[in-house]
Amino acid sequence: MSDRWPLSVGRSPEIRASANGERRSANEFSPAWWIRGPHAQTIWGRVTRRRSAVVLRREVLRTPDDDDLVVDHLDGRQLRFVLLHGLEGSSNSVYIQGLLRVIERYGFAATAMNFRSCARDPRRLSRFVMNRRPRLYHSGETEDLDFLLRSLPKDLPIVAIGASLGGNVLLKWLGEHPTQQIVRAAATMSVPYDLAAGARQLERGLGPLYVAQFFHTMRQKTVSVVQRFGVKLDVPGAMRARTFHEFDNASTAPLFGFRDAADYYDRASSLPFLGAITTPALCISAADDPFLPLDAVHRAQRVASSAVEFIVPRAGGHTGFIGGSAPWRTDYWAEELMVRWVAEKQ
Repeated sequence: MSDRWPLSVGRSPEIRASANGERRSANEFSPAWWIRGPHAQTIWGRVTRRRSAVVLRREVLRTPDDDDLVVDHLDGRQLRFVLLHGLEGSSNSVYIQGLLRVIERYGFAATAMNFRSCARDPRRLSRFVMNRRPRLYHSGETEDLDFLLRSLPKDLPIVAIGASLGGNVLLKWLGEHPTQQIVRAAATMSVPYDLAAGARQLERGLGPLYVAQFFHTMRQKTVSVVQRFGVKLDVPGAMRARTFHEFDNASTAPLFGFRDAADYYDRASSLPFLGAITTPALCISAADDPFLPLDAVHRAQRVASSAVEFIVPRAGGHTGFIGGSAPWRTDYWAEELMVRWVAEKQ
């Protein structure tokens, strides 16, 4: 890394002392003593963090199918980050805002893509900005990402970071385009590499509580696309669904031309594309992620190409990875690491 960067990210991992005096690498994660356990790590940030921590400049792009793709820009220099949020998230998701704060601190630029139907009204964050076509988004839909990447100005080198669903989309796109020269490096956290395995995992334990939160808005969008455009979907099935498999059979699969949920999971999962990736990529997953069994992460490690590096801490939950000495002095380890890693690799 050249010394021209606004802040030094360094090529050697920083060594820090833990509370018990042991020396550990900055690439190792230890959860804060006051917020242990996968569910606490997963939920804490969503309850306590700001959803408008960074001032962004909105742009609405016209897609090849004459729809709106809403993106939010952070102006900066030397390097542009493309950020992809998770299921029913947006550029206002707390982990995207956290990434933007790190990127802003370095003085870099960023473009946060809102998947179709996911952009929020900046004046009223509880309100979605719906798109104009009978199309939403799904876990393996890479056309909009491809359109955005090819539309961005090439005045700055481009790197990319994806969280959860957004990470699945990013890794799948990289595998679909092994010779691409647009994205110099990429990083992801909490990716559901195997969508079927993730769907089954969320049928256990506290999984149904997480699923119910997603369904609150996903059902609304299903009804909206049927009412506005007359699309034939199984609305009663979507409304009574209690699992992702049931919902995707009723709504996602037919909306996007998949045979059923199983066909959707097979074709949209990033797992089969990991072996084709040639772009340097970092994948962070917690062994205790409540959204995905650890076996799926191990399978991803086995099939991925040598360009893909995995870090699998024992703890961290789903897009959590919260450290710090006290609740008012928190560190979001994965967000900091992903920004440093891709800046170093590009």
